[in-house]
Amino acid sequence: MVLPGFLREDDAALAKSDAQHCESITRAHARTFALASGFLPPRKRRGAFAVYAFCRLADDIVDRNRGKDPQHLQAELDAYRAGVAEAINGNPDGPVFRELWRCVSEYGVPADVLEELLNGVARDVQPQRYATWAELSLYCEGVAASVGAMCTYIFGVSGDESVRERAIKYARTLGVAMQVTNILRDVGEDARIDRCYLPDDVLAAFGLSAERVLHDPTIKDDPKWVAMMRHEVARARALYRAASPGIALLEPDAQRCARACADGYEAILGAIEANGYDSITTRARVGNWARAGLLWTIWRSGAEVPPAEAEGPVIEWGARQLSRPEEMVLG
Repeated sequence: MVLPGFLREDDAALAKSDAQHCESITRAHARTFALASGFLPPRKRRGAFAVYAFCRLADDIVDRNRGKDPQHLQAELDAYRAGVAEAINGNPDGPVFRELWRCVSEYGVPADVLEELLNGVARDVQPQRYATWAELSLYCEGVAASVGAMCTYIFGVSGDESVRERAIKYARTLGVAMQVTNILRDVGEDARIDRCYLPDDVLAAFGLSAERVLHDPTIKDDPKWVAMMRHEVARARALYRAASPGIALLEPDAQRCARACADGYEAILGAIEANGYDSITTRARVGNWARAGLLWTIWRSGAEVPPAEAEGPVIEWGARQLSRPEEMVLG
């Protein structure tokens, strides 16, 4: 294989600059992930930063251009998608795409997983309402389960291809759990830009509606809101439990990072509870001391015990084979 010029020895400075660029994006926008990455060896950490930067730039096309014409957003996303395709084909342009090319080449991250992420982001080009939890889970798969799959390729697994397939299923569930946590934390922020990700069937089950979420800040004091949030926090925790066995399938030098991501994000659920389930006027945060204690506990821990083949359940995500996670976790 003939390496492009940017990967030859005389371009080491450029490669270092590219890696630093992706690291700076990660540290600026993903505190939990950036801290957790400290448990990774440098080579895998670089790959993780590349994946995050790729995902972040795609997400920013929508998030930083709220209010623009949807056709404009779609055109920008299409241009980004074309840049990804060029990178995968060995013609990357810019630091993030160059790092993405290295990541795909070194770890074998499949192109269809990158495409899944971009398709998920495309759902946000126009405001979406989700009728059911199953519909929302499909969105979460695109923007988050896909990231879990990417990270599994970078982290590596202790076993053959069948082990990696199992690990990816667990990682995808963890990605969904983390995205659901984001949604529960950011209800108020999303409402202020006319977005409500909470599904209609979940809200209706508790006598609530998306219109109240969007336009009535006093909903936070309604016992029905508290009951709904309590239920959804419990659902998210069940997803974290379902994902947890997969961490032990990873290579030992990546397990602590994965555990720190999982436990760090699950701790946000505790912060939501501590705020009385008010995600309308308050954004739940995990305090520095609590975060430090969590990382210290993980640092002291040893390798995790791989789950038995029959341990589960392992959720089958994907439009072609979608079990109903809302039935598995709390119904």
